[in-house]
Amino acid sequence: METTNFTTTIVVDNSLKEAFDAINNVRGWWQGEIEGNSEKLNDEFAYTMATIHYSKQKLIESVPNEKIVWLVTDSNLSSFKDKSEWTGTKIIFEISEINNKTQVRFTHIGLTPKFECYGDCSWLGEHLSSKAFSA
Repeated sequence: METTNFTTTIVVDNSLKEAFDAINNVRGWWQGEIEGNSEKLNDEFAYTMATIHYSKQKLIESVPNEKIVWLVTDSNLSSFKDKSEWTGTKIIFEISEINNKTQVRFTHIGLTPKFECYGDCSWLGEHLSSKAFSA
């Protein structure tokens, strides 16, 4: 069986720099509580959404205006059997220019169809596009 990581792509009117800066401003688009920092290499932040979701991310790669990679170092997803399903996975944002627009490719490495939350994770890409890149 082929392993398919969750991935989605959005195209926005923002510049590469604006997209990069918007993604790094996690408080600007990820609803819930954010503790810590998310802008510089090795920054760590925890995300909590009520009693539903907790995850801690570490910024392990940052290429200005091109790529951001978070390593999920801890997670507690209360509505799933394996509450630590995200722990050890990587969240990658790849930013590029396409047809005079900016493409953001979101990939969650390690989040595959065998994971219980695989189908529910589409909200992150949708939330990113509606919140981070709104005028």
